[in-house]
Amino acid sequence: MRDEPAPPWDATLGVEEEFLIADPVRLEPLAAVPDILDTVAEQAVAAELKTELLASQVEAATGVCGTPTALRSQLAESRRALAEAAAVHGAVVLSTGFAPDSSDRAVHEVSAGERYRQVGDLYQAVATDYSACGCHVHVGVGDRGTAVAVVNHLRPWLPTLLALSANSPFANGRDTGYASWRAVTQCRFPGFGVPPWFRDLAAYEQALARRAELGITVDARMTFWVARPSEHVPTVEVRVADALATVDETVLQAGLVRALVVRAQMDLKAGREAPPGDPSVAEAAMWSAARYGLDGFGVDPFSERRVPADKLLDDLLAHVADALTETGDREEVLALAAAVRSEGTGARRQRIAAKSGGLRAAADLVTLRPGPDGGDGWSR
Repeated sequence: MRDEPAPPWDATLGVEEEFLIADPVRLEPLAAVPDILDTVAEQAVAAELKTELLASQVEAATGVCGTPTALRSQLAESRRALAEAAAVHGAVVLSTGFAPDSSDRAVHEVSAGERYRQVGDLYQAVATDYSACGCHVHVGVGDRGTAVAVVNHLRPWLPTLLALSANSPFANGRDTGYASWRAVTQCRFPGFGVPPWFRDLAAYEQALARRAELGITVDARMTFWVARPSEHVPTVEVRVADALATVDETVLQAGLVRALVVRAQMDLKAGREAPPGDPSVAEAAMWSAARYGLDGFGVDPFSERRVPADKLLDDLLAHVADALTETGDREEVLALAAAVRSEGTGARRQRIAAKSGGLRAAADLVTLRPGPDGGDGWSR
C-alpha cells in the first residue's frame, strides 16, 4: 500500500469502506465475495480488499494517506475494481448502509475464518441478519492514552457525523422511515452508540475486559462503540457513518473526522478536558440522527435541547474551523459540505429517486460502476 507524507499533528488518514454484493435484479445480498476477490487479486489496487462478517460484504481498506487527494485516488480505484469484478460474476456492488431488499429469500452466510465463526456463534441471527455496511475513518494518533482522551472530545459530535452520512432508508423492499436503518439495526449489538467517557487508558481497557468477562463480546478487543482507539493500528477509529454513496462524501467524512481529532489534540494541549456529558442525551442524539439525518431535528449535546439538524452541522464546521486550516483541508471540506446541503444526504437522494422510479432507481444511485471515478455518483 502506498504511504503519503504525514500532515501536521501526524494526523494521517485511512478509510475502510464496506460494500454489499447484491443480485442486480432482486437487490438481495449475494454470498459472492470470495469469487469477486479472486477476480481482482491480480489487479494493482492500493487498497486492501478483504472479506467482512458476511460473505455478501466486502471491505476496501486504503493505505495511509496524508491528503484528501491521495485518499480520493485510492477510494475511486478500489470502487472501480470491485465494480468490474462483480460484473464478471453477474453481481453489483452497492454502497449503502443497508441492503434495500434483504428478505428471507436472501442467503446470509458468515464468512470463513475463526473469528467470524465466533461472532456468528455468539450473536446468532443478530449477526446473520446484519446486511449493513459502514465507513470507518482512521486518523493517526501517537499513543493509545492520547487516543482515549481524543475520543472523549469526539463524543458530542458523533451523532452529527451519522446524520451527515445517513444513506440507508430502505430495507426489505420498503421505506423504513429512518435515514439510517443501519444504525437502528446495529443497536441490536451490545453497547452500540457513543462510547462512555473514560478517565484514562486503564479505565478503557478495564471496561473492554469486563464486557468480555460478562460474555457480551467475543474478546477484549471487541466493542460496538462508534469511536475507539484502534486495536490494530495507532489511530483513532471513527465508525459511525453509513457506507456512503459517493467518493466525495467519503472524503468529506474523513476530512471532518481528521479535523475533529486535530481539534481534540489542540484542546488537550491547552489543558481542556472533555466533559463527560449525559449518556441519555447522547443516546437521544444518535437516535435522532438515525431517524432524520439532516432533514429534521437533532439533539444538541451541549444545550441538551432539540434543534434543527442542519444547525448541528453548522456548529460542527465552526468547531473544526481552525483544525481544517491546520490540516489544509478547509477549502475541500467546506465545498463538499455545501454539496451535501444542496444535493441532500444519500438517504434523501434515494427517497427522491424512489418516488419516480421505485426501489430500482434508488439502488442505481448507490451502485458502483466501472469507470475512472469508481462510481462517484455526483460531483461538486
